[in-house]
Amino acid sequence: MSQSNFIPTLADVAKKAGVSTATVSRCLNSPDQLSQATRKKVMSAVAELGYAPNFNAQSLAARRTNTVGAIIPTMDNAIFARGLQAFQEELGNLGKTLIVASSSYRPDLELEHIKTLTARGADGLLLIGYDRNPEIYNFLKQRDVPSLVAWAYQTDTDQTSVGFNNEKAIRPLIEEVIALGHRNIAFISAPKKNNDRARDRVTGVRMAMQRAGLDPRSLKLIETPYSIENGQAAFQKLVALDCPPTVAMCGNDVLAAGAIKQAKEMALSVPDYISITGFDDIELASLAEPQLTTVHVPHKAMGKIAAQMLGKMIDQQIVESQELSTELRLRGTLTTPRACKLK
Repeated sequence: MSQSNFIPTLADVAKKAGVSTATVSRCLNSPDQLSQATRKKVMSAVAELGYAPNFNAQSLAARRTNTVGAIIPTMDNAIFARGLQAFQEELGNLGKTLIVASSSYRPDLELEHIKTLTARGADGLLLIGYDRNPEIYNFLKQRDVPSLVAWAYQTDTDQTSVGFNNEKAIRPLIEEVIALGHRNIAFISAPKKNNDRARDRVTGVRMAMQRAGLDPRSLKLIETPYSIENGQAAFQKLVALDCPPTVAMCGNDVLAAGAIKQAKEMALSVPDYISITGFDDIELASLAEPQLTTVHVPHKAMGKIAAQMLGKMIDQQIVESQELSTELRLRGTLTTPRACKLK
């Protein structure tokens, strides 16, 4: 075998360092158990030979791969990016590697990813929202793969989660909208089917309208996938109505950015002609002109806590669900309503 194809083994390191294979193993896994001189000798041999531990063998022995899967609905925009980055960084601190897959909001594709990641030995899974067939949770339980739900929080479920109650999170925003005098209200939402987060936000708006004495059925609702282009198209439909809404609330900041973009292209003043609001408070919200009124979601904190919780679940520790707080961010896209002028 040529030198270029030589793959050093644990035994090679032991021979080079003049120690036993058990000593090399201890040095790599529990270095504090060895003297500094022995550690230096072993690590010098490791560096000289270019030895890399066989993690496949280690994981077979420990029944762990130190990999964690995360299945998110989309990679098309920044909705999940900040939280997932914090999740990955904290997993790294725990010695674990993240594998990410996207379901494109398709339950069948999510199930396929869950089965694939489980088959490849993922120690645990991060899932977004609760909305999936209960058989999936049974499948994971049978295979002893813990799963953690994020970006949502409910008390009437057995699934461990870290996140926020979407219905409650949007409440301060719709209450502010109503307090400013808006009665002709529209909502641009993601499709509610298979998306409990979108569904709960619409429910939160309708419930607040009802509490304020408004007819929740009067809410002008458009459902469309998350994208700037779809936000533009939905906004165009709303302003084409005989009596356009005075406020277009959006299920997330991406749709809101699309609405603002379309308003500018149509020379409609935001917020004087129409107010626009978002949800999430991603970086796009503060870059919009005017800056977007939205609901701040603690993405970074959620990602970090999710990694810590899932790490404990993998270690078979008991973990309780955690509810995180969201905050209203009043900026430049929400003001008192104009009078409706029929076309």
